[in-house]
Amino acid sequence: IIFHFAIIFMLILETKIQLTDESEFLVDRSESSLFHVPKNLSLKTTILNISQNYISELRTSDIVSLSKLRILIASHNRIQYLDISVFKFNQELEYLDLSHNELWKISCHPTVNLKHLDLSFNAFVGLPICKEFGNMSQLEFLGLSATQLQKSSVLPIASLHISKVLLVLGDTYGEKEDPESLQNFNIESLHIIFPTRKEFSFILDVSVSTAVSLELSNIKCVLDDNGCSYFQNVLLKLQNNSRLSNLTLNNIETTWNFFIMIIQLVWHTSIKYFSISNVKLQGHLDFRDFDYSNTSLKAFSIHQVVTDVFSFPQSYIYEIFSNMNVQNFTVSGTHMVHMVCPSQISTFLYLDFSNNLLTDVVFKNCGNLANLETLSLQMNQLKELASIVYMTKEMKSLQQLDVSQNSLRYDKNEGDCSWTTSLLSLNMSSNILTDSVFRCLPPKIKVLDLHNNQIRSIPKPIMKLEALQELNVASNSLAHLPDCGAFSSLSVLIIDHNSISNPSADFFHSCQKIRSIRAGNNPFQCTCELREFIQSIGQVSSEVVEGWPDSYKCDYPESYKGTPLKDFRVSQLSCNTALLLVTIGVTLLVLTVTVTALCMYFDLPWYLRMVCQWTQTRHRARNLPLEELQRTLQFHAFISYSGHDSVWVKSELLPNLEKEDLRICLHERNFVPGKSIVENIINCIEKSYKSIFVLSPNFVQSEWCHYELYFAHHNLFHEAFDNLILILLEPIPQYSIPSSYHKLKNLMARRTYLEWPKEKSKHGLFWANLRAAINIKLMEQAK
Repeated sequence: IIFHFAIIFMLILETKIQLTDESEFLVDRSESSLFHVPKNLSLKTTILNISQNYISELRTSDIVSLSKLRILIASHNRIQYLDISVFKFNQELEYLDLSHNELWKISCHPTVNLKHLDLSFNAFVGLPICKEFGNMSQLEFLGLSATQLQKSSVLPIASLHISKVLLVLGDTYGEKEDPESLQNFNIESLHIIFPTRKEFSFILDVSVSTAVSLELSNIKCVLDDNGCSYFQNVLLKLQNNSRLSNLTLNNIETTWNFFIMIIQLVWHTSIKYFSISNVKLQGHLDFRDFDYSNTSLKAFSIHQVVTDVFSFPQSYIYEIFSNMNVQNFTVSGTHMVHMVCPSQISTFLYLDFSNNLLTDVVFKNCGNLANLETLSLQMNQLKELASIVYMTKEMKSLQQLDVSQNSLRYDKNEGDCSWTTSLLSLNMSSNILTDSVFRCLPPKIKVLDLHNNQIRSIPKPIMKLEALQELNVASNSLAHLPDCGAFSSLSVLIIDHNSISNPSADFFHSCQKIRSIRAGNNPFQCTCELREFIQSIGQVSSEVVEGWPDSYKCDYPESYKGTPLKDFRVSQLSCNTALLLVTIGVTLLVLTVTVTALCMYFDLPWYLRMVCQWTQTRHRARNLPLEELQRTLQFHAFISYSGHDSVWVKSELLPNLEKEDLRICLHERNFVPGKSIVENIINCIEKSYKSIFVLSPNFVQSEWCHYELYFAHHNLFHEAFDNLILILLEPIPQYSIPSSYHKLKNLMARRTYLEWPKEKSKHGLFWANLRAAINIKLMEQAK
């Protein structure tokens, strides 16, 4: 049953391949529990799949509107009767699958010109071939079912040249058997499925003269241990068809003796390609000689063998296999544990022993496989790579070796690593190999497959593989793309599903011969380092980077996770540190120059100094012992100035201070007559809250001004607070200040002074700052 489903699956798969055509319109209603063909189907429908439902009838009204229908799959339903005329309005219909129904009768007038018609696995008694079938000139595949075969039943299609016929024989077949019922078929390929419920006891002549390929399924002969004569006669008749070159036997249940006899019988026919699959063997094998002479076989394959006894010498089986004089030999899925070396120089060019239980000792010291070109030991019990290397040394013609899906490991200290020099293609995927394997590779290797191993890096230095053209290291733990320094001819690289986060942008420069790279599905870190790699991809052909852009997505940082690399954007400025520093430096320099220029233009430093002085003055004023000061002070300020600056003092300074009710002490109006000048100076300074000195080049030339500054600076009463206010009326060059005026030099060097601005717009801020510096409320009695 499983085999029957496999056939249907392949037919459906062949159908779905056609869906790549954009003009196709598929409607899939399979497994939908339908009892009738769905209504209101799209008029555009070209492919309709209604398989695996409960439909019991096909009517014209169901599909009359589907004029564009090309493919109809209605298998695995409950249809019992079919009138092919229901398709008379579906003139483009060319593929009809009605297999696995309950059909027992069909009516064929009129018919359609189909290419594919499958009526297999139904309940027909005779072959369901109508005379109208003879009009199907384009028919390529015909699936039939029957429990009785008559030679005359084939006559309607005898003139047709059909590529393949599938014939399923019912459970009651054989009761009225016509041995020559197939002789009128004009076909290239014939597949006959015999009933499964009974021992093979048919006399059907399967040697259709036109057939090139023959496949026979469901062969059971275990009771007649002497030879299963019925099936033996069937095989003997194959010698009558000199055109037959392909023979396939499926689902065989027989004895070891007859199994070897089947091989021996086919050995002496015209068959070139012989395949046996799904075999169940029992009984013992008697030792006998196998005749290898007079064979046309070029390829012989055995797949999926199950046996219930191994009590006979197994070496006999190995000897029969190893000495076969064919070019291509396959034994897979047989639990074979060993294979001996041929007794003489073998004709084997291709050997496939995949999916068995072979160990490292297979073909050890075997020098008779000198002609072998391809060897597959996939899915076995191989463990030491060094043993495989040693095995190949005697295979002087070996070009392709497959040892994938084993448990191979390699220790770099294992010594000699001398492969046969002829090896060009090596598949060591799905093993447990590490980085050290790159130190033990065939020197002339062109194709190397190491995917699904435990490789973390490609070590440097490694042996130069100058001939290597294709490298597959997918599904490992590689963190970087390889450097092509050791692979100068590399053109195809498969490195997806690794741990590559920041691939080097120099890869395409290093590997200039790359014509295909598949590096998707890696944990790419979308940072500055990846930017150049993305740019390098844009510089090569889109055909070179396979899977781009769908398989190339950001994994980190979290904000970019899942973002296609093609959509990742980051500026060059943020990724180039030197450029960023230069840009910041230039920006700061331009900003500094601009701000400086603006400050100089608007004299901002002067404003800042004035505001700072005002703030400091207000702060100091809050901390002064005002009550004590108020009891002793008579004036807000004593003004010291040169007589040459009296005009400015009297026209500018006094009016702006006194209009705010500030009491100012001037020597010409407040000195007490009769007292000495020094005594008057000291007295005025002690009775004033502040001493204002109007500094100018004239000031430094006045000796009395110097005395006044000296006494004010050493005022003992006011020494606990700042009582000096310096106003720079005009700039004073340092060289113009006499050396004896060291007090003035020190004060100007370490104190902040107010500058009289020449611009009238600045005068308001100047007076506000000055008034704030001498802001104090004096007692009335101090007047």
